[in-house]
Amino acid sequence: MKKILLIATGGTIASKHTESGLTPNHAPDELLKYVPEAGRFCKVDSLQLFSMDSTNMGPSQWLTLASTIESKYEFYDGFVICHGTDTMAYTAAALSYLIQNNRRPIVITGAQKPIDLPITDARGNLLDSLRFASDPRAHGVNIVFGGKVIAGTRAKKEYSKSYNAFSSINYPEIAIIQDSRIVFFINDKDQIPRPLTFYHHLSPNIFLLKLIPGIDGKFLETILEKYDGVIIESFGVGGFPDNGDHSFMQAIEKGIAQNKIIVMATQVTHEGSDMAIYRVGRVIKDAFDLTEAYDMTLEATVTKTMWALAEAQDEKEFKKLFYQTVNHDMLFQNLEHSDNVAE
Repeated sequence: MKKILLIATGGTIASKHTESGLTPNHAPDELLKYVPEAGRFCKVDSLQLFSMDSTNMGPSQWLTLASTIESKYEFYDGFVICHGTDTMAYTAAALSYLIQNNRRPIVITGAQKPIDLPITDARGNLLDSLRFASDPRAHGVNIVFGGKVIAGTRAKKEYSKSYNAFSSINYPEIAIIQDSRIVFFINDKDQIPRPLTFYHHLSPNIFLLKLIPGIDGKFLETILEKYDGVIIESFGVGGFPDNGDHSFMQAIEKGIAQNKIIVMATQVTHEGSDMAIYRVGRVIKDAFDLTEAYDMTLEATVTKTMWALAEAQDEKEFKKLFYQTVNHDMLFQNLEHSDNVAE
């Protein structure tokens, strides 16, 4: 039988109703009592690492999670993290960058309803996660939710209340779980090219700027004065408005002169960015060779920027790290960066 470590961090799955609303209150051993069937295929130890709403999860908690798994890695066949759904995709992406090339599964799950309710998705999600973490084919960082197994860098919460809350964006699901059976669509455990690596630093001093109609470059210039990196969510495939008193071109030029990192992303969920298509993007792309997120999710873009900023000494090294494919996060076809792409 596989030996699994269940790490509890709080979230709806562990919540109870209080006068001030749902609050995490179930200990991990209490959660396990609701899935006795798991005892048929795995032995589970449990650890309460946090007890918080996932709204409060951030870089310091991600680093604690990664270091905890590192300290326990040799003693368990897999890990299941119970987590709130609101920032689950961020945590899954962050762990994908902090723990790379892991041949043991790290599964993140949660629920839209507390586990102690008569009708809930919590028991099914927890049982599926323990089952997947016990499968010899499972590896890497994945979210298991609603019968889907989604790569940690490709998940996005698209529904605020429904049980099918998460989707895999711009990439197939790794597997599905139906009637206690796991059907793999992607099984590449034997193709992991590099040794297991744990990273211990993130740079959280970044900002996400979402463009809206009428915005001009003064906002970007002000933000770049305070942050080491800025991710810009543009319209469509990517571009900057050029009608206004303050130019984005000037703001970007000034930021790059100050060694600031600027990453271009898109507000559109599917298919990704390509700044080279329209003049409003290509002019700035050609002038500054901005780092571009292409088909990455926003959650992966944010956490990968934090990771690469912490590891890189300069913009050239940042780009090399950013354009290196990690846990299926990037499938762009830009040949200019193809030497840096590795799965």
